[in-house]
Amino acid sequence: MHNADNPRRLSACHRNVFNADTCVFFYNPEKWQPEDFKLQRIVDAQSGILDPAAVPVGGPFKPIAIHRYVDLLADSGIDTFLINANACRAWYPSKVIPTILDGYARGDREYFRGHAICQGVTEPAAVERFIDRLMTFMNLYQDLLDAGVDWLAETTKACRRRGIAPWVSIRMNDFHGHKNIEGSFFNTDQLKDPAMRLKHSAYSPTMYEPGYRTALNYEKAEVRAQMLAQIKEIVEDYDFEGLELDWWRQPLCCEPNATPETVAMMTDWFREVRALTQRRAVETGRPYPFGMRIPSQIDTLKSIGIDIETLCREGVIDFVGPSGFWCTTWEMPHDELRRRLGERVTIYGVIEDGANPLPTRSPTLNHEQGVRYISSSHEMLRANAAGKLVLGADAIEWFNFYCTDQGRVPGLISEYTALRDIHDLTRLRGQPKHYTFSLSGHGLVHPPFEITPQLPVTLEKWWNRVFRLPMCAEPTDADLELVIQIVLRAGDRPEALPVAFNGCWPKTAHVTTDELLFPCGPLTHLTAAHRGCNYHFPASLIRDGWNEVTVENGGEQPITIAAIELAVRKRGGSAE
Repeated sequence: MHNADNPRRLSACHRNVFNADTCVFFYNPEKWQPEDFKLQRIVDAQSGILDPAAVPVGGPFKPIAIHRYVDLLADSGIDTFLINANACRAWYPSKVIPTILDGYARGDREYFRGHAICQGVTEPAAVERFIDRLMTFMNLYQDLLDAGVDWLAETTKACRRRGIAPWVSIRMNDFHGHKNIEGSFFNTDQLKDPAMRLKHSAYSPTMYEPGYRTALNYEKAEVRAQMLAQIKEIVEDYDFEGLELDWWRQPLCCEPNATPETVAMMTDWFREVRALTQRRAVETGRPYPFGMRIPSQIDTLKSIGIDIETLCREGVIDFVGPSGFWCTTWEMPHDELRRRLGERVTIYGVIEDGANPLPTRSPTLNHEQGVRYISSSHEMLRANAAGKLVLGADAIEWFNFYCTDQGRVPGLISEYTALRDIHDLTRLRGQPKHYTFSLSGHGLVHPPFEITPQLPVTLEKWWNRVFRLPMCAEPTDADLELVIQIVLRAGDRPEALPVAFNGCWPKTAHVTTDELLFPCGPLTHLTAAHRGCNYHFPASLIRDGWNEVTVENGGEQPITIAAIELAVRKRGGSAE
């Protein structure tokens, strides 16, 4: 295991880590098992109405799909596969905690009915269509159960066959069934017991639904015991060699303003988990790193009982993956986290699939989307990785990369070729990049655990504002330019809008456009709600680390900056 004499050794072997949820093999069986599955629109069993969305039909689902997916990861340069094993229930055939299909018999529509409201589906005909789709999906798991196949164990076999390190991720407080705690098949009996749930985590009745903050309370010995039993089973009975506890699903642990005694109790509990991984390492003769995926607000985490600084500095955990809830972070302060967490711990730069809540559109498909999926954009992926690595992230961890494929929008696909060498900052320099900023957005940003976004912001008459973003410097001989796009509300018409970069003299000359700086799959334009103002600067102004964009409102009327986008590209690389 890595130690103080050889700090951050993990990143030498585990540089390109792919984190996938329990459904990653099952979302698109038409891609991984095309000989048996085809996309098809199905007729609702109750209403006789043809569902407008095609679903994969066929089967049965087979282990070959798991192996083909892992093959793709290996061929794309992934060295470590971090597979998620659970939500509230176990999604694998656990022997110690309730599993997701306990009590289900193939074709039992009522088993899934209570979960429809958790997905916002309430209209009767829509509920029946929802059950059709969900039952078809969950039957893929049933196919493997009927064949006596444990998909989680099969994942480790596939990894071993291709030389990928198999790690496992445990969601610590997943609450996908929160809108119907009693009725959703996602939820365990323990979660259904009010005595086991948090009561004081929902501090604002208008911020999200209060029920979303009332998951399991780790101050309860019963909660800690059940979760430890699952972790013990995963560590001891499966062929993994790394463990991540995922505190972003959800960032709920103990009641807020946890006492020092509560924090100490949780630290001792994490030491128990560490002891499990250490014993397993001795048994197998292989290191068994232990870490956490976390929000970056580590002081806020301590207020709910998780003392990240102590866990890192004492060597209880080997790695952390500071991340956003669903959208990726563009301003993650890896430099400050390094200062606080010490040199021993490996810090992963986590790339989430969501860019930010800036809506964009595809005129050719007549399609609008509220968030760009950056796994469809090589330029965004390079920029996001560069901003993390240049501040000191040791390596890269991917999260939700595969979600882009789920929507089955033509041309909007997960570009697995973009995974290779993304952890190598030297290789990223000189390549086109598309930076942007994190944005506030309901449901996609999760206060108080998330970094507070700098945008959107309103500038009154003559106001100015500086925005900070990590970027990497570019080679001087690469013939690159920097284009900064200030995205305004469509109705804003400032008389002057000076923009400066890293203290250069402000520019006012710009080109107005509705075109994105780089396409994201088929998404090429802003929606009618916004327009962009493009400013050109020498790429030589970009420096390693934090960079500054300063915007002034030189007009009489207030303006709202909805977003700021930055492109590093060949000179004259796009028509405007």
